[in-house]
Amino acid sequence: MPIPSVRFGLIPATITPMDVNFRVDYDQLAKYVDWISGFDVGGLAVNVDTGEGPHLYPEERVEILRAYARKIKGKVPIVAGLHARNTEEAIKLGMDAKAAGADGLLVFPHPAFTGEPVGDIVYTYHKAISDSVGLPIILFHLQPALGGVEFKPEVLSRLISIDNVVAIKEASFDAKKFVDIVRFLKAGSKKVTILTGNDNFIYESLVMGAEGGLLGFGTIATDRQVEMFELVAEGKLEEAGEIWRQLLPLEEAVFAPPVRDYRARLKVALSIMGVLDATYVRPPLRSIPKSEEEGIRKALRDLGLI
Repeated sequence: MPIPSVRFGLIPATITPMDVNFRVDYDQLAKYVDWISGFDVGGLAVNVDTGEGPHLYPEERVEILRAYARKIKGKVPIVAGLHARNTEEAIKLGMDAKAAGADGLLVFPHPAFTGEPVGDIVYTYHKAISDSVGLPIILFHLQPALGGVEFKPEVLSRLISIDNVVAIKEASFDAKKFVDIVRFLKAGSKKVTILTGNDNFIYESLVMGAEGGLLGFGTIATDRQVEMFELVAEGKLEEAGEIWRQLLPLEEAVFAPPVRDYRARLKVALSIMGVLDATYVRPPLRSIPKSEEEGIRKALRDLGLI
C-alpha cells in the first residue's frame, strides 16, 4: 500500500460520531464517511487519536473499519490506529483490522515505551506486529502531552529496519524536533515516507521535508489543505503559504490549550458546517464550553465554510 497514494498526499485523521449515550452513531458515521471521502485525499486514518480510537472497544473499532471499507471500496487506503494493552493483543487487533479492511496500521506508543532504556521493548513490539500481521506500518512519533513517546535516533534506526515499516507520523508539535527527524531519516539508506502530524505548522513542515500529512486538522477545510499540499508539490510555495495563512485562525481555534480538547472542537466545527448532527465525545473526554464555540464559528465563517 502506498502511504500516501501520491507524494504530498493528505491523510485526514477521521472523527467518530457519538450519540447522547456516548455510543458510536453509525448513521452519522455513514454520512461523515460519504463527506470526507469526497475529497481528493491520499488515504483515511480510522480509529486514531482524532477518532477517539484509544477510547473505543475492540469490537467497535472493527465495525467502524468495516463501515469505512464498505463505503470506500478500495478508492483510497485505510490506515487503522492500533493501540493495545500488550503485544499479544496488538497482534490480534492488527489481524482483526486487516480482516475488516485496513490497508495499513498506525502503531500507537505503548506505556511500556516510557523510561530508559526502551530500545528493545519498542523494537520487539513493532517487529512482532510486522511479522504476524503483515500490513504496512506507520510509526508514531507523538508528543508526550497526548500520551506519546518521542523516539531517540538509536531507537528510530532499529524501527525503520523492520521490513513493513514504510512511514512515520511525526507529531512532536516542535519544529526543531521535526527537522532533526527529517535530517536523520533523509540520511538513511531506507526510504521512509515522512508524514507530518504537526497540525500547528503543517505548511512549514511540508517545506521543511514532510512528504505528506496524517492530520486531525485534515478533517475540516479538507479541500483547502489538499490544494495547499498540491501547490507545495508543484513548488508554488507562496500560493500554498497564503492558503495556510488563511487556515491558521481555524487551526489555532481547534488546537488551543488544552490540546486534548481538539477532538471535541473538531466535532463542534463539523456540526456547525452541517456534517455532523451531534458533538458528543466519550468520557473522560469532555465537551467544550459554549464560550469556545463562537471562536470556531467565526474562523469557519471567515473561511467561507459556513
